Amino acid sequence: MSARWLEDTAWIALALLIAAFLLFPLVLVVLFSFNQSALATLPLTGFTFDWYRRLFADASFWPALSNSVIVGVAVCLASLVTGTTAALALARLEPGRATRILHLLSLPMMLPALVLAIALLSFFVRALGARLGLTTVILGQLALVQPFVIAIIYARLQTFDWAMVDSARDLGATPLRAFFTVTLPVIRQTVVGAALIALAVSLDDFVITFFTIGTGNTLPTLVWGYVRTTLDPTINAMATLLIVSSIGSTVLALWLSRYRG
Repeated sequence: MSARWLEDTAWIALALLIAAFLLFPLVLVVLFSFNQSALATLPLTGFTFDWYRRLFADASFWPALSNSVIVGVAVCLASLVTGTTAALALARLEPGRATRILHLLSLPMMLPALVLAIALLSFFVRALGARLGLTTVILGQLALVQPFVIAIIYARLQTFDWAMVDSARDLGATPLRAFFTVTLPVIRQTVVGAALIALAVSLDDFVITFFTIGTGNTLPTLVWGYVRTTLDPTINAMATLLIVSSIGSTVLALWLSRYRG
């Protein structure tokens, strides 16, 4: 055995151990959501859907789900429009200048979520005097999500052939018509992938939502409320739904955007 082979094997083993350490709690949450016993302990005592039935019968679940869907769709659409527009503008700039602007726009997702949430809360309440609610949650999440959309679409536009757009403009197409008939069909899969990434981040967000929602709940804040008051296994069922929705939309987004690492 060569030293290089042993080194590669060690790194692979370490990576697998880290992945297992990170994924094992999620696997347990999913397993316990189907466990017949109310105790979150191994071994499992049986398979059941009772916790999901109890969750769907809970009157507080559906308003939280509705709020999550409203916020997620709004953030997804808003970030798609603003993010695509910004990425198109950056793609037309000199690469060095565009990179500096992109770094500046990416600051919100580099900041700790707690710092960003407190800053947004102070801005909404003290500077704007706004009433906290779903609107402030949407605006707060938009600040976090939009850099992801811009970065993903901008990366795709790096290999875009702008000569096609110039040809369409020479043939009399307006800038808007050239975008919808030439640019958008080419980058459509990336745009949809970026939108799904935005949706996944929005559905999973807790910190910004917790600080900016005022009254009411989304699914992550509802889970937090349950955890503080009870260890009811319906929490595992709700967490499983969040895990499936987040991972599902992310995997679909990566496939649509042809992500290659």
